[in-house]
Formats: sequence, C-alpha cells, structure tokens
Amino acid sequence: MRLPPSPARAKTVVSLFGINPYRIGAFEIYARELSAQLGERGWNSVLCYLAPPSPPVRRFLELPNVSIEVVEDSWKISGKAIGQLGRILKQYRPEIVHLYFTGFLSAYPWLSRLRSAEQVFFTDQGSRPEGYVPQRHPSWKRLLLRIVNRPISKVVCVSNYGYRCFTATGLLPESRFAMIYNSVDIARATAGLRNGPAFRRQYGIAEDRLVVTQVSWLIPEKGLADLLGAARLVAATEPRAHFVFVGDGSHAAEYKRMAAEYGLVDRVTFTGVVEDPLAEGVYAAADVACQVSRWEEVFGYVIAEAMASYRPVVGTRVGGIPELIEDGATGYIVERGDTQAMADRVLRLLRDPALREKMGSAGRQKAEEKFHHQRNVAQVLDLYGLGRPLDAAERVTGISAPTFRVR
Repeated sequence: MRLPPSPARAKTVVSLFGINPYRIGAFEIYARELSAQLGERGWNSVLCYLAPPSPPVRRFLELPNVSIEVVEDSWKISGKAIGQLGRILKQYRPEIVHLYFTGFLSAYPWLSRLRSAEQVFFTDQGSRPEGYVPQRHPSWKRLLLRIVNRPISKVVCVSNYGYRCFTATGLLPESRFAMIYNSVDIARATAGLRNGPAFRRQYGIAEDRLVVTQVSWLIPEKGLADLLGAARLVAATEPRAHFVFVGDGSHAAEYKRMAAEYGLVDRVTFTGVVEDPLAEGVYAAADVACQVSRWEEVFGYVIAEAMASYRPVVGTRVGGIPELIEDGATGYIVERGDTQAMADRVLRLLRDPALREKMGSAGRQKAEEKFHHQRNVAQVLDLYGLGRPLDAAERVTGISAPTFRVR
C-alpha cells in the first residue's frame, strides 16, 4: 500500500535581532507584525534575540507560526554567536534571513547562504556621530566590503537620510539598497490615549501641569543636557510646565543632579524605563514631545509614536529628524544645542492649546500616511517577494480620531 505524501515543510524567515527584548517597544511591535503577515502567507517566523524575552514580551510575540531563539552577542563578531546561529539555521533551514542590529561587517550573510538561505537582508538602524558627513570609502575598503557582503540581497534603510549616507559610501551597488521607514502601531497609539491620566497619577504629576516629554536613553547623544537647560528657561516663565524624561542610561545620575542644580526638582520627573510607552499612556500624558538629539538620528521612533498620538514634536535639525517633523506644521525644528530656541518653541506650544491640537492632528495624519506599521511591514515582505495579503482598506484599523483634552 502506498502512503500519502507528507505535507510540504512550511517556508521560514529567520530574523536576527541584536537586541534584548525586555519591553514592548517599536522593534517588538515590528517583529510581531512581521510574524503575523508571514503567517497570513503560510510562512513560519523565527525570532532570534540576545536573551530570552521577558514574560510579557514573550506573550506579546507568541503566535502560532512563531519560534523564539537566543543568539548571544550577535551585535558583534563572536564565535559563540556564529555557532548558535549556525545551529538555528541547520534546524529551521530558512529560505530568508534578515539581520537587524548586527553590524554591517559580519560572517552572518555567508553563513546564512551556506546553510540554505536563498535571500539575506540587512536593515541599517545606525545613527551617525554628531556632524557626520557621508563620503565615499577608499577603493580597498569598498572591494573588501563588497566581497564580505556579496550574499546580501538588499540593505533596507529606514530614512532617506540613512539611504543617502549608506549609498554615498559605495560599499555596495546602489541597486542593492531600499528605503522603508520605521513605523508605529497606529491602533496601539489610539488605544493608549485613554491612559494619560493613569500615567500622571502613577508618577505624581498634577492634572493641571503642562507636560513636556522626551523618551530616550539618558545619554549625551540624545541632548538631555540641552533639554534640561531649556526646561530651566521654560520653568522661569511658565509655572505649569513639567518635564518628564522616560528611559534610563549611563548618565541618568548626572542628569538628575543637573535638574537639582537648576532648581527643577519639583518640575522634572525621571520615570526610568517604561515597558510599553504607547499602551501605558506616556504620550497621552504629554502636551508636547521632544527629540532634541545631538547625534545624527537615522530615524527617531519617539517622533513617530508622538505624532501617532496626536502630539506636536520639537526636534533638532540632525540626521533624519527633519524628514519626520514638518517645521511649523507638525512641530518645530531647532538647531542642535540651541536651548533658547527649544525653550521658545516649547513655550509657544504650551501657551496655545489650539496650535497644539492643530499640529497634533497634522502629525497624526502624517504618521498614518508614512509610518503605519502594517503597510511598512508589507513593504518588507514585498522585498522578500511575498506580495499581497493586507487590504480591508489596507488594514487601516483603529485610526478614528479620539476626543482628548487640550489643556
């Protein structure tokens, strides 16, 4: 008797993230949506991280087609990482491997091809140092990197700024690059708007305070010292102003001391890490969001999240930030380190509720058009050669404008 043929093995994408999934942030939301859209096409998704996800993140990522693996030290050249990834590739035999936060120079593309992958992708999320000027690399370096990265099918850049920086180097032919913006979960942003009062209560921020928020690492590159200088100027003329810094970092103690020296102890709140900023109401509790970085931000997730939450944003003229904020329409652009200009723009917004509402609504519209995570993830799958599903008006769900108070 002849046995029926065994079912074909489902095809697989292995996504290697050189990050620790300790909170439900932008990259975890991206990974879940990527897995969901792969599942709609009958594909499996293997998500590899530096360490096991925390229980809430694991629950968030788990879908029927998802497997979660650990590749330690994948952000650097590491024998341990190569061995662990090799085992995963042997086990799952993926058709596609996608590298994130791993460094452009690594053995992973060749390893992936040798282990079965038909396509290898690399997403560039790297911000550049302050004052970086894109330039063509020497011929020996271009030749070496073209050999090392020959297996890469496409480099995905997350802003036009990133695209210009990378293509200027000549490290790969320009045809091997694509630009797809990072994105934000529009529906999640909408749902989080109801949680602003709870966030304020949790951190003891009075209801009548006008809140200015920056969500970032607490490091010099993010312009924290500049924003604290602006906070001192704002606090001197607007008694209701309150600044909230969400995040942690190597310079946290220094910035807390600086706030005390400026006499801002009762006008500044440091929350530490918030595991799910969109859902927990970080942006809903704010009247104005800031991203006053000094280094050349390649994108600026905080800006996209704030815009999706109907909040105007004050940002610096660095890297890709001017692509996100339309000066005078969805917020304001100032020069890096210009604390007086930061203070002036923040004060203008705090004192004009109608302007905040107008800019917030314009920002939301731009977020829906450019940073909608379902559509942008679908563009990644198009690069893979896995076009379609989506639809139902390209799944623009949960984006009806809520009512929210403007103080």
